[in-house]
Amino acid sequence: MVKNNYTSEQITVLEGLEAVRKRPAMYIGDTAEAGLHHLVWEVVDNSIDEAMAGECTEISVILLEDGSCEVRDDGRGIPIDMHKVKKVPAIELVLGTLHAGGKFDDKTYKVSGGLHGVGVSCVNALAEKLQANVYRDGKEHEIHYSRGSLTQPLKQIGSTKKRGTRIRFYPDEQIFKEGIIFNIKTLKRRLKELAYLNPGLKIKLEDQRDVEVFKEEFLFEGGIREYIENLTENDTTLLMQPFFCAKEVNIKNGPTVHVELALQFLTQKRGETLSFVNNIRTQGGGTHVTG
Repeated sequence: MVKNNYTSEQITVLEGLEAVRKRPAMYIGDTAEAGLHHLVWEVVDNSIDEAMAGECTEISVILLEDGSCEVRDDGRGIPIDMHKVKKVPAIELVLGTLHAGGKFDDKTYKVSGGLHGVGVSCVNALAEKLQANVYRDGKEHEIHYSRGSLTQPLKQIGSTKKRGTRIRFYPDEQIFKEGIIFNIKTLKRRLKELAYLNPGLKIKLEDQRDVEVFKEEFLFEGGIREYIENLTENDTTLLMQPFFCAKEVNIKNGPTVHVELALQFLTQKRGETLSFVNNIRTQGGGTHVTG
């Protein structure tokens, strides 16, 4: 009988973003259609966080002919200044390091959908190519990666009057072996939902993959009250307009919690509850639903 020795030689340490490429499903759920679209949500969520911070008014999601996806916003732009401890541009930490970001305290973002610093770095790890352009302080900077590795360091490429971030990524065929085809209906459904959850935020969706370019905009000033009206437009309702309430609670020695509720009564015997926390759908409910 041959014994397999278990020694230090069997201990593997994955550096950088290798862990994401080794076990992608652990980070994005799977490597099929749901995981592919999860890449888009991770980038969009960063822009949504800028909107919730009051720094972003418009987000664009564009599907390009070459199979890539581009997400643009007019937020503050990913920081490009030198990190005092790591001695590299901050954007390199955001894009190339797990658990790096501005959401581990409440100084930069009071509310955020992504709290673990793994979002856009996961996208970077699982992309054959990723390009980021940052517009801030009157300058445009650009940086390039391939499968999580830096291929073109951050450099200034011009001046600009714009501000915000543009990220374009090409999902890696080595990871998404079932195919790389973004579903426009899936994107439309989620982006429309986000527009309802963020009243006043304009979200644009554009599909350039066909001869006839598809474009649609979502902008809802009425928030979740308008969302309820949309969900029940084909139903007979008991209220002329949805019931709506909102309240902000200051928790002692804790955060300020903002809660909104909209509901409508139908004549049919069907019920549906949709719940969200920081724009993230909570499929399993939670204390906010139980309460």
